[in-house]
Parts: sequence; structure tokens; C-alpha cells
Amino acid sequence: MKLGYDGNLYILAFDHRGSFVKRFGIEGDPTAEDVQRFADGKHLIFEGIEVALGRGTDPAVTGALVDEQFGGPTHVPEEAKARGIRLAMPVEKSGQKEFDFEYGDDFASHIERYNPDFSKVLVRYNADGDTEMNRRQASRLRHLSDWLHDNDRKFLFELLVPAEEDQLAAVDGDSDRYDAELRPELMIRAIGELQEAGVESDIWKIEGVDERADCERIAAKCREGGRDGVVCIVLGRGADSDKVDHWLRQAAPVEGYVGFAIGRSIWGDPLKGWIDGDLSRGDAASAVADDYLRFLDVYRAAAEVTA
Repeated sequence: MKLGYDGNLYILAFDHRGSFVKRFGIEGDPTAEDVQRFADGKHLIFEGIEVALGRGTDPAVTGALVDEQFGGPTHVPEEAKARGIRLAMPVEKSGQKEFDFEYGDDFASHIERYNPDFSKVLVRYNADGDTEMNRRQASRLRHLSDWLHDNDRKFLFELLVPAEEDQLAAVDGDSDRYDAELRPELMIRAIGELQEAGVESDIWKIEGVDERADCERIAAKCREGGRDGVVCIVLGRGADSDKVDHWLRQAAPVEGYVGFAIGRSIWGDPLKGWIDGDLSRGDAASAVADDYLRFLDVYRAAAEVTA
């Protein structure tokens, strides 16, 4: 199976689990009714994708990243595949500092059950961080990478590089300076270490960077060593629209970047409006579509202007 992905990909990401529950103001163990409400919220977000499709979005480049825990009960994965859009599903435990499998050694049966187009992991990996933790993570990720490619499946890797204390201190505790001055190089180092450990991603889901030159360096690293088909997409990180717009405009013209995977920046406000009773279900779904399509326009305009 050839490594990489051919084509553009614009994913609406709503595979959040622990953080998703918090949006409903639930403390302690949720009731069965609470869980149904969470699942209903996931389906509402998917309805936003359906609205976007109704407005002419091409399903072949549209993606849904949704979890089994809350997306499964309302059949979002099945509906996504039925609509012809690209389905991605997470493999990792939610909210963990160290990557591990959500379903342990049984991860393969869950992938086979839903048959997503992409199996996704979220991994926090700083090359200057805990060496042993990085080693453990790389070993588990190699196991997953090998299984996916042995079974003709695509690997979607979301890389986060949280700052170490000394790194943040080096920029006077300024997270924006860390993002601009230190994180791009740390991302490149993390990708290289993971590749050396045998972890082969088809698509890298990458935190936005402020300079196009850094996008070019990251894409080149992802494609190094004959990985010519490997591509990158930009994640939203829950940032405001202006910040996400800037990240998209830096990445879109770069060879090797093919789209985005944006979540809370699209559905956060519409979902809150629905939860609070300020928006009807239909209006909330329409607002999700509005936000998704606006980011899609920003990305495509940046790619076309500089092509």
C-alpha cells in the first residue's frame, strides 16, 4: 500500500470526549440521559455537515472526525459513510498526557467494525520531554502504524508539542513566542524521531504556524526519505477565527498541505447556543455549516491566489 493520501481533505473534527462532556456542565458521573444528550450533540454537529453538503460541498473532499463513544450511539459513522464523505475515527484514550489505546489490545476490532477511511491518533510529543514516555509512545504508535498499513488502512496523526517548563521560561513564559520561535523546530524534530522509530503517518494533522517558511519545512520533513505521498492538514486548536484564518493562509499554498481538520472553532459557539436554548437545532446546524464553509473559502482562496 502506497504511503500517503491523494487529494484535498477538509475535515470537521468532533471526536472530543472529556472536553465535550464539560460543555454540558455535567459534574460527576453522567446519567444515561446525559450520555444521550452528548450523543445528540454529536449528531447535531454532523447535521451541520449535511447542511454544507446541501449547499454544494463536494463529499469527496469533506471529512468527519468523530468518536465511537458518543458518535456511535446515534450512528454518525454509518451516516457519514452513507453520504460519501471521508470518515476518520480516533484510536487514543481521551485526555491522556501519554498516548495509549482507547480499547487496549482490542483496538483492531473497533477499527474493523466501523471501517473508517482514516484511523486517527492525538499524541503529545516534545523531543526535549520525558525520554521514557516518548519511547513508550513511539513503541505503541509503531505497533498501530504497522497494523494499519499491513491491513491497507490510512493513518492520520495529530501531533501536539506542548512546551516544557524550561522552553517556556526561555521565552519569558509567553506562549505566543513559544509557538512562533520554538514550536516549529520542535515539531520537525518530533516528526523525525517518530519516523526513525518506524511510525509512518499518511496524513500529519499539524498545529498551525505563523510563517509560510515553517509550513514548507514541516511538509518537507513529513515527505523526507521517499515519503513523497505524505501530506499535512492544519488543525484549529480551538483558536479564534482570525488566528485560524492566518494559519490556513500560510499553509494552503504550500506543496504537501491539502486541507484542514478544524473542530471547536467551527462548532463551539453553535453547540453552546443549542445547549443554552438560544438556538434551535436547525439554526445551530446551519451555523456549523456557515463556519465550516467560511474556513473552506479561506483555505481555497489562499491556495488559488498563490498557485
